[in-house]
Amino acid sequence: MSRFAQVWRTTTVRLTATFITIFIVFAILLMAFIGWQSSVQIQRQQADDIEREVRLFQRIETNQGIRALAFALNRVSSQPGPGIYFLADASGQYLLGNMADVPPEVLIEPGFYSFDYDRPNPLDEEVASPFSDLPKRTGVAIVRSIELANGMRLVVGRDVVERRGYSAIILQSFLVGVLGIILFSVVTGGITARRVLKRIDTIRDTSTKIMSGNLAERVPITRRNDEFDGLARNLNQMLDRIEQLLQGLKEVTDNVAHDLKTPLTRLRNQAESALREGASEQTRERALETVIAESDRLIQTFNALLMIARVEAGAPSGALTEIDVSAIVADVAELYGPVAEDDGIVVETQIAQGVMLKANRELIGQAMVNLLENAMKYAKPEDGSPGRIAIAVRREGRDVVIVVSDNGPGIAEADRGRVLERFVRLEKSRSEPGSGLGLALVNAVARLHGGSFRLEDNAPGVKAILTVPASN
Repeated sequence: MSRFAQVWRTTTVRLTATFITIFIVFAILLMAFIGWQSSVQIQRQQADDIEREVRLFQRIETNQGIRALAFALNRVSSQPGPGIYFLADASGQYLLGNMADVPPEVLIEPGFYSFDYDRPNPLDEEVASPFSDLPKRTGVAIVRSIELANGMRLVVGRDVVERRGYSAIILQSFLVGVLGIILFSVVTGGITARRVLKRIDTIRDTSTKIMSGNLAERVPITRRNDEFDGLARNLNQMLDRIEQLLQGLKEVTDNVAHDLKTPLTRLRNQAESALREGASEQTRERALETVIAESDRLIQTFNALLMIARVEAGAPSGALTEIDVSAIVADVAELYGPVAEDDGIVVETQIAQGVMLKANRELIGQAMVNLLENAMKYAKPEDGSPGRIAIAVRREGRDVVIVVSDNGPGIAEADRGRVLERFVRLEKSRSEPGSGLGLALVNAVARLHGGSFRLEDNAPGVKAILTVPASN
């Protein structure tokens, strides 16, 4: 396939060609209309001039007599210009004027006429013999004939040859303008199509490199800040997100392989010890209990992973309903209150009543459970003083804010962003049961609802802040 055929098959070139065609047709029609209107206006102007002169001669004949009319006709007839004047007696014989003869029908029936004529050259009677043989002037006349009160015939008109010459100039200008418009449109359309195709080729080349495995490639962005730059930004953001997801998948795979290897090894060792010859019933019972406990931990880990995957995939639109987040947080606090008291932890609440939120009830409740369980694990001050957990729900502008804070040892500022990732557990929390997925789930729930989740210093302890827009 030729280069031209390939270019012609592109939508950009076809649209450009369509716009050029529409522009050319519109320009031609516009110029034709202007030319036609100009010609019509000239004709109308000539007709108005003829009519005005006829009325003037009629007034002269009526008010001053035939001699004054003859004098006026003789004066205007001797002047150069397109004017045509003819005065004849009642029988049609020429008396005076710059035209020696007119068609009989012009004199017989008054009205407007158009005819070809021969007009005597003014130099015939005014110059010496070397110029006396100059040819007569020919042309096309538009005239109006009238019958005067004394029966004479008066013919007044205009030579339209000059008008036709002007029309020819208009036509010539029209043709030159059309050719210029076509040439200009083709050149401009070609440049525009080339620039558009160049930007599209850049995006296509970048996508080809990405498909070949180079995920670090991004679509170039120019300084023009046009629609292609807007598309490039969206594509780059999408590629950033894809790269983050792939990196997260890799990290999750590595973390799953690392964190699940130990409990699976323990499961195997316990099962092997239970099957060893000579093992007592008590040993086998303890081994089975350990297997069940480890299995429950693995099931909880996989359930958390499945829930995070479901949240990151996006909840269906029907799952988002108006819920009373105040009631949900109060129920969770009331449920975990006795457990916290048994561990010597005081739970305080500052829950504004009637705070409504368009969200998924199950996910908001699970996020609240994870925050409270995480706080209960670490709300143990190093100095041995009683632990405290503060739970607050309030409305800030268009957002709903849920805060769970404790007075434990806290989290270093450098680790606050890292603990929101999956399977991330700090060294001091290794002794506590868990999989490192609780805060990752809360972060996923916040993103699903268009909100945010962050950790701040509570001096001492950690303040977990979940912010969700009231309407999604």
